[in-house]
Amino acid sequence: MRKLSKSITDLKPFYDVVIIGSGYGGSIAASRFARAGLSVCLLEKGKEFQPGEYPDTLAEAEAEMQLNTNDRQAVKNGLYDFHVGEGISVFKGCGLGGTSQVNAGVVIKPESAVFNDKRWPAAIREDMDSLEKGYQAAYEMLKPSTYPANTDGYPELEKSKAMRISAEQMGQPFNYTDINVSFKSGLNHVGVEQKKCNNCGDCVTGCNHSAKNTLIMNYLPDAVNYGTEIFCNTDVNHVAKSGDNWITYFEVFGSERDKFNAPLQFVRSAKVIIAGGALGSTEILLRSKQAGLPLSSKLGEHFTGNGDVLGFAYNCEQPINGMGLGKLCDDAKYPPVGPCITSIIDMRNQPVLEDGMTFEEGTIPAPIVSLMNVSLLSLSSAIGHNTNGSFSDWLRDCGEEANSLIRGPYHGATSHTQTYLVMTHDDGSGKMNLDNGKLSINWPGVGKEEIFKKVEKAMLDATKALGGTFIRNILWSKLLKYELVTVHPLGGCNMAEDASMGVTDHIGNVFAGDSGSTTHAGLYVLDGSIVPLPLGTNPLFTISALAERACKIILRRMNLETRYDFPPAKSELTLPGTAVQFTETMKGFFSTAEKNDFQKGYETGEQHCSPILFTLTIETESIDKFANDPQHPGYMSGTVIAPALSDYPLTISNGLFNLFVKDEDNPEHLKMKYNMQLNTYDGKSYYFYGYKEVDGRSPFDLWHATTVLYTTIYTDVDKTQILGKGILKIRPQDFATQMTTMKAVNETNMMDGLKAVESFSKFFSTEIIDSYFKKFF
Repeated sequence: MRKLSKSITDLKPFYDVVIIGSGYGGSIAASRFARAGLSVCLLEKGKEFQPGEYPDTLAEAEAEMQLNTNDRQAVKNGLYDFHVGEGISVFKGCGLGGTSQVNAGVVIKPESAVFNDKRWPAAIREDMDSLEKGYQAAYEMLKPSTYPANTDGYPELEKSKAMRISAEQMGQPFNYTDINVSFKSGLNHVGVEQKKCNNCGDCVTGCNHSAKNTLIMNYLPDAVNYGTEIFCNTDVNHVAKSGDNWITYFEVFGSERDKFNAPLQFVRSAKVIIAGGALGSTEILLRSKQAGLPLSSKLGEHFTGNGDVLGFAYNCEQPINGMGLGKLCDDAKYPPVGPCITSIIDMRNQPVLEDGMTFEEGTIPAPIVSLMNVSLLSLSSAIGHNTNGSFSDWLRDCGEEANSLIRGPYHGATSHTQTYLVMTHDDGSGKMNLDNGKLSINWPGVGKEEIFKKVEKAMLDATKALGGTFIRNILWSKLLKYELVTVHPLGGCNMAEDASMGVTDHIGNVFAGDSGSTTHAGLYVLDGSIVPLPLGTNPLFTISALAERACKIILRRMNLETRYDFPPAKSELTLPGTAVQFTETMKGFFSTAEKNDFQKGYETGEQHCSPILFTLTIETESIDKFANDPQHPGYMSGTVIAPALSDYPLTISNGLFNLFVKDEDNPEHLKMKYNMQLNTYDGKSYYFYGYKEVDGRSPFDLWHATTVLYTTIYTDVDKTQILGKGILKIRPQDFATQMTTMKAVNETNMMDGLKAVESFSKFFSTEIIDSYFKKFF
């Protein structure tokens, strides 16, 4: 299976560009900067999912849910990221490709009046042609298309027929919209094999059929084709300036370095593109500001939910077939559902911009369909508005509800339920800040804005046309203070003319302070957080256009150009084999005054208070290769603390670990070798070589042999100029903790992982027994 990301052990110490986040802005930047010949590193907080790996059961979906609140932060990086705020909550994706993995992929421009607002910088308002070229470039890469109703074997969908009926009754225009879904099979324009849509309806829990044009199907593989290096499970904490360069500080999910209170790792670069989305980018910059980076006081303000409202038309008179099928889609007895969103009622272009709205139908993905029968029935009784009040209609409704309860959600009332998603214009006055180090969203009373009453009336009218029961967003009630949920968070780092009005300029360059237009050279934000106001429609296309436009301008200012053609390519990356990972801490002393003797270096370092300690995460080669290769290689990432080298922690690169290799000077003995490059925050490098000596002399020496590392540090890559020597040791309590960090990585299933850990443990114990005990038997 194709994998785009690398192991964190492959991270280099310096790149031309570090990109934080892999949503639309980050993926576009990775592609365009790599195509311009720059070295690019992309750090993604979430995991990498490829088609076939997304949840398709409720249990699997629950395992990928992470819940964040204003006073509680999730401890995992699940694919489905839900943040509960005050007044408004946010659902977004967390994984390689960002929210493109879990959105409906609707590609639509805002109405032109949106860009007349003076919250947009003049550079955009007065040069819309540059933004239009951004739209064109994004369209060419994303390759959207409309649902091909009644052509190429695709029938007209029942949910679209129902939308047409609603539109006619409401006197509003109906149309099919562009969506990021492929309706043809074959090798796409960046060399990725895709399949045509099978109408399963599971777009928003992750397309397992390779039909959805998520970012892992276009911009990201294109970026990799041109040399971008992607690292997943890396949670960026903050960024800091270092001379003319930037430092990005991060921690790695799953490494369990926190058990050792290890410092953050970091990578250096000439430029940083923050693209973590409205919540993620704002949080990173808020932390950066706390760490001393001068930023605008507007940071975290002008947050908007893009006017998102969710509702249902339950138990309509005609079938809707809006419940996702998952693996049932190949069963002919189930009618097709279709992509999540295919058609809209376009209620924009009103005399007053803020009264306009985009009205869309949707589907419920298969992993959560099992919850819908009882949920919808309960909600219809509690808060539903029945638009048909006759006795005969009541009898029909009861019969259809019974049909659903008896035969399941693909029958009766549930299968006759239309899902609505509406986008409009809120006032964009939400705020985000850090509260005890955690991101907090605060916008009390947003749901009371007058526009949301108009949205409710529109959904009620659409439901009435179908003879159904209208169910509003369960949170939007007087009892619950009219809370909202958005899937389109925008703002927080909004663009503006200067720092007194916003956080970034028209290309996302971050302002350096509270006033004026001076920016931090090399620091940019490119994602939905820079959008200064609600768009009133799906935002992905505009986010993409803004990013395309910004990348072009940034590169031009560097006297570089990027490519926009699609030469023949085929992405043939492979899945790494199952490996074993563990994290180790060792502590000791070393001295720059001692060049020859390890023990003297340790003692001198102790006398002069020159400690050295490291926390390293070691990942073996795939377990089969590891066992069969005489060098038994593993690869390392992590940090070193050595005040004699730097006042701040160092990060490592080019880390190579060899377990139980023959001693060149005495083949009867074995060594565990540690080779790595040590990198300081200001760009200096040192070179570390250490070994543990497994000589097999006596079983009583076993602890010493496996826990004492003889260490030499060099000033040159060829390791000819010795800087100092010393010894590091593992303390018993740290060894006990180390054992709890051992696990399999890259496993395809639980049994595969257990076998890998068993193989590693067997290899280790066999070598120990052969070295220390075999001669006694």
